[in-house]
Formats: sequence, structure tokens, C-alpha cells
Amino acid sequence: MTGDDATTVVEPVGGHAGGAGEPPLVRATALKVHFPIRSGTPLRGTAGHVRAVDGVDLEVRRGETLGLVGESGCGKSTLGSALLRLVEPTGGTVEFDGADVTSMAKSQLRALRRRMAMIFQDPYASLDPRRTVGDSIAEPLSIHGLYRGRGRRRGRVGELMELVGLSPDHANRYPHEFSGGQRQRVGIARALAGEPDFIVCDEPIASLDVSVQAQVVNLLMRLQRELGLTYLFVSHDLAAVRQVADRVAVMYLGRVVELGPAETVAGSPQHPYTEALVSAVPVPDPQRERERERIVLRGDVPSPAAPPSGCRFRTRCPKVFEPCPDHDPVLQIVGGTTSEGSLAQAAACHLHGVTDQSP
Repeated sequence: MTGDDATTVVEPVGGHAGGAGEPPLVRATALKVHFPIRSGTPLRGTAGHVRAVDGVDLEVRRGETLGLVGESGCGKSTLGSALLRLVEPTGGTVEFDGADVTSMAKSQLRALRRRMAMIFQDPYASLDPRRTVGDSIAEPLSIHGLYRGRGRRRGRVGELMELVGLSPDHANRYPHEFSGGQRQRVGIARALAGEPDFIVCDEPIASLDVSVQAQVVNLLMRLQRELGLTYLFVSHDLAAVRQVADRVAVMYLGRVVELGPAETVAGSPQHPYTEALVSAVPVPDPQRERERERIVLRGDVPSPAAPPSGCRFRTRCPKVFEPCPDHDPVLQIVGGTTSEGSLAQAAACHLHGVTDQSP
């Protein structure tokens, strides 16, 4: 069956991440993305900066799915775009397969672009409504000079459509003639056209009906197994990330505050913010759902243009104490190691004290 008629059962994942001894495919070091706030004066000076991403260290291993979770406005999508240099970093570095992406000239970056891709949240907004879906899928082939010749290119578009569960006979249709789930499949086919190694999935199921979300997740996991892809899976839904990710990075106000294996982070969170996210995930057992304790965070998320001093979460944290206003916690090892010797869990919280270890 194709399109939105497929089963809605999410397939199990795991065991596909690269080994801990291998160098990461993507590495961000002290990455910053600050957007200027323009003043209202005639000279249009800069009144400040929105610190969307503010000093992030992160690695994505080959063949893994790294989940990136957090509330809206915490900087998740900006971080994903900065890793692909779709948004220019303000500071820090991004390395892709050992090459420094942030220092590359545009001509060098163009050659590397086919190895990186993005799947966007809104499949309709990411497709040109005036072009057929076949033309949209073929665009990366034209940009990168792949499958030259109209016949070969048309054949490749058909292969990509079949790969994502769509009929090649529908290549001449327009985006409005497809359902939301089918349009997202078109977006996935377009992302795969350049034969990438790394794909940023930016909230790929958030705009879809619940009945369709599992189908798209199953498709992404199957493609990862078959094509050896590496994903950064961005989502505000910790329950969805727990199903698809090998590891999870939790982000708050431009910083990563917890990092570790998906099951460990979701089952035994070590940062108060992660605890609140976990408590918000519904439990399928009605009795347990009624009896369990929910953590309701106080106040609103502070402005990224003026984050709190010290720990950025302290204004909403139920466990705030003396060091929090004065010292900015760094990501520290708080768990053991895996059988391969890789880091099990890390958190940026004063509750775990200060050590010389860092992930």
C-alpha cells in the first residue's frame, strides 16, 4: 500500500548508530547564532541581539538519529539550520565529516551541499505550488548536475517517488492535489534527491494528522536502514523523539541542558527541565495517568534577547537554590558509560555539583 493508506504502527528502532570510536559525522563547537534587534532610530542601529543558539557543543554520530527536543522558541530549528549553514553562525564552528563548514567559501559549500539536506515542518509551504511535484523533486538533480538528460532525470524522479511510497504516475500533479502526508513524502523524496548522508528533520510530523504521523516516522526509519542515513530529528514532542532517536539532546533558551541515550533521558531525567517535559507526556494507562504527579513550570520562557543570569532555567525551576543566579552550569557527566565506553548521560545543572568532566 502507498501514501496515507499504510499501517500506523511505529516500527521499533535502535542498533543502527555508529560506534563510539568513530569520528562524528557532524560536530558543533561553541556554536552561536545571534540575530540583531534593529532600533527604531533613523540610523537603524542595533539595540541588542536575540541569542537563538548560544554556545552549543553537539555531535551527531554516523548512522544515528539524534533527537533535539524543547519548547517552541528554544532554538532547535535555528540550530538545525546552522548545522547546514542555511543560517550563518555568529560564532563557533561546525564540522561535517572533518571539514570546517563555517570557514568554507560558497563555492566549496555548494559542492558539499548534496551530502546535507533538510525536511521541513510544513510540506505545503516548502513546495512551490506553481510547479509539479516531479519538477520540485528534480530540482536538486539539476542544481548538482546529477542524472543528466531529461529521460534519466525523469526516471530518477520516478524511483524517488516509489522509494517514499508514491506513484511515479503522479509526478505531473501539483502539491494541492496531494494530502498532507503525501506532500511530506514529496518533501522527503526531494531531500533524498542529492543522495545525502545527513538530513535535518525539522518537526517533520508536527503539521500532520495523528493517524499519518506514524506512517511518516516508519518511512524515515526504513530509509535510514536502507540508505545508511544520519538524522537530526527536531521536535517538541519527547514521546515521538523517544520512539525514533538513539540519543536525545534537550534544549532550553539556546543551550543544551541534557544529553544521553533516548531511553535513559526519558526514563531517568537528570535536569529539572527534562523532568517537566517527561511529566507532560501522557501515560496510556488511565489510572496511572490520574495518579501520577505532573510538574507544572511557573512563569513564561524568558526572552532570548535578555536571558537570566546564571542558570537560564532558574526563573522557572522548582529546585532552584543558592548557586543558580550566580553561576552558569555547564554540561557535566552525571551517569555512567555504555558498554562501548561512550557517554551515557550528561546534564547542565548545579544539582549535580561541579566537576572537571565534560562530555
